[in-house]
Amino acid sequence: MISVTLPAHLRALAQVKGAVLLEVAQPVTQRAILNALEATYPMLRGTIRDIATQERRPFIRFFACGEDLSHESADALVPAEVVAGTQPFRVIGAMAGG
Repeated sequence: MISVTLPAHLRALAQVKGAVLLEVAQPVTQRAILNALEATYPMLRGTIRDIATQERRPFIRFFACGEDLSHESADALVPAEVVAGTQPFRVIGAMAGG
């Protein structure tokens, strides 16, 4: 099982508390995790990725094992610790301002 943490506004939209656990088919990539997340919680479609292009939305970042995976290919494998369930895949709402 893959553990995915979401920012508060997406947890509220999905009506979940805490991390969500997902069954993700091998190979475990960012795309596979997000596909499983959107299949389980269809109300999240379009909030993390653009529906048409499947590109990550601005101000959304992906982290795992202390590393920013946001600019990695969506088809790159996630760290083994995420696959093993010992570390979460984090979806973070980035902030900007001046």
